Amino acid sequence: MEEEKKVGTSVDSRTDVKDAKKRNFSDRKNSVKKYAKTDMKRKIRKDIKTNVNVRSEKTESDELEINQNLELEKDIKDKLTKNSNIDIEFSNIETGLVSVGDKHNKLVEVKKKEKKLSIFEKPKLKIIPLGGMNEIGKNLTVFEYENEIIVVDCGLAFPEDEMLGVDLVIPDITYLERNRSKVKALVITHGHEDHIGAIPYFLKKINVPVYGTKLTLGIIKNKLIEHNLEKTTTLKCVKAGETVKFSKFKVEFIKMTHSIADSVAFAITTPVGVVFHTGDFKVDYTPIDGEPMDFQRIAELGKKGILLLMSDSTNALRPGYTMSERTVGKEFDKIFSNCTKRIIVATFASNIHRMQQIIDSAVKYKRKVAVVGRSMLNVLSVSHELGYINIPEGTLIDIDKINIYNPEQLVIITTGSQGEPMAALSRMSVGEHKKVQITADDLVIFSSSPIPGNEKSVGRVIDELEKLGAEIIYNQLADVHVSGHACQEELKLMLLLTKPKYFMPVHGEYRFLKQHGELAVSTGTPKENVFIMENGRVLEIGENSAKMTTQVPSGIVLVDGLGVGDVGNIVIRDRQLLSENGMIIVVVTLDKRTTKVISGPDIVTRGFVYVRESEGLMDEIKEVAKRELDKCFREDVKEWSNIKAALRETLIRFVYNKTKRQPMILPILMDVDLNKLSE
Repeated sequence: MEEEKKVGTSVDSRTDVKDAKKRNFSDRKNSVKKYAKTDMKRKIRKDIKTNVNVRSEKTESDELEINQNLELEKDIKDKLTKNSNIDIEFSNIETGLVSVGDKHNKLVEVKKKEKKLSIFEKPKLKIIPLGGMNEIGKNLTVFEYENEIIVVDCGLAFPEDEMLGVDLVIPDITYLERNRSKVKALVITHGHEDHIGAIPYFLKKINVPVYGTKLTLGIIKNKLIEHNLEKTTTLKCVKAGETVKFSKFKVEFIKMTHSIADSVAFAITTPVGVVFHTGDFKVDYTPIDGEPMDFQRIAELGKKGILLLMSDSTNALRPGYTMSERTVGKEFDKIFSNCTKRIIVATFASNIHRMQQIIDSAVKYKRKVAVVGRSMLNVLSVSHELGYINIPEGTLIDIDKINIYNPEQLVIITTGSQGEPMAALSRMSVGEHKKVQITADDLVIFSSSPIPGNEKSVGRVIDELEKLGAEIIYNQLADVHVSGHACQEELKLMLLLTKPKYFMPVHGEYRFLKQHGELAVSTGTPKENVFIMENGRVLEIGENSAKMTTQVPSGIVLVDGLGVGDVGNIVIRDRQLLSENGMIIVVVTLDKRTTKVISGPDIVTRGFVYVRESEGLMDEIKEVAKRELDKCFREDVKEWSNIKAALRETLIRFVYNKTKRQPMILPILMDVDLNKLSE
């Protein structure tokens, strides 16, 4: 019995140990399985988050990316359902995992549920000004969505005083050249130079159709003829009220009032919303052509919802309202009725409404009209041909025939209201015009206001005209000019009509843009929704967000004669140096083999000193140059670049010590082979 008992105890003990081992193994197995599941969930969540972060950085997606993400989601779901007993509920691929549940649909919160969006966020609309921000002129704005770009306006600016010899300044379109396959069209708001002047240079690099109204295209066509581009360019005429459709964009042309006829705004419908671009405008209830801006359509668009307003800021610092163009016509009538002198009116070449009123007053008071200035003649010809200006038969005469009429029978319309040196009025003021000579029998009217930066030039022309005995009338003396741009109250009206979600002031210097932004805030636009942009800065805008992001290449390209872009900072610096201090040229003939001086040095100067009165200084410069050349010969300096550098440095120091001037020193070395000469 005892033996059986021992055997039974031993068996029970072995059984207990075996059971314990089984339980321990089972516990370890369950623990490993549980850890594996937890680890798998952690890894899957990490995968989701990683892929989400990668995907969220994309601003543009195509069909391939959509399919890849759908496969990713399916793969993750398969992994989870295959290897665990939980179900996953997906929201947006950006927000990732929202909640999990066990087999009994018991939900366990893993991450706080965020705003539920589509699996993919729509690509953003990119708006990139390449000109017109923090400056006057050079207006060009890029609208880009996925693989399509349209460009609004393509203007020029006039050179500043320090840009010596430069004719025009145009925008840098490097970004568009890099994306030329995306660019589909140029759409133009109106025919002023700061909006169309750079079009020929643009089309030489990127040839796309140009859309605009009839008068605008008529003016553009003249430019294309000058550049031999009329046969290779497609011009598409659009009337106000019509819409042009592209793949991603629809551009509606909306009637506006400005100082040139046929001005329009654009309502640009994009996949993320409507962008309203005003172009240049003013509110004129009684315009010369009888067609005020389309308030009704603008209000309709505002009621439907405008995502972004881009509005003209040129007069954002001026309070009140801009006067109607008709007030100028009344003032002309007053002046013409009491004047017995020849009347010369200087105005902008593109202001055909102003020209129409001058012609109307001339006809009313029985005066003939002559036109001076190539740009003025071109615009007048196009406007008359297209029916935008009415000139009674017999009113217009050739400038060559003005001498057969008495002063009280004549009106001359001319360019040069901004004091441009080569314009007709500037040449008249200094007695250099071949057809018109200013006398005391002339009344000169400046029917314009100086563009910022041109005040000195205009003042100089006025002074010269008065020295010749002419009577002068300008804006400060009479209402002979009104602006074509909206003042503060009109800008507020535009903001209230459109009621935009976001606002971007355009066309103006920084202080203009800032003031316009403050006007927008005062009318109810949140401050954080106002974007003061810079040229080249990208605004990415979606249905529910907008932010400034990256910077693209932007800047200026200088046009000098036929050269485009070949004049840069170094050339301008050299021109400035030459204009300020002049130049000294040192000409030396050296032996080709030994570098010994054979002839010279000879000194030639330009813009440095008057040589006849500075012969002593010239002799000293020649002696210093000779000593330096002898030194190079003694030290066996053979490299011409080293000889030139030594000569230049020595003369710079000497001339500065003697005159405190820093002219450009230009050594010219010529070599002669004496052995060949002796043969």
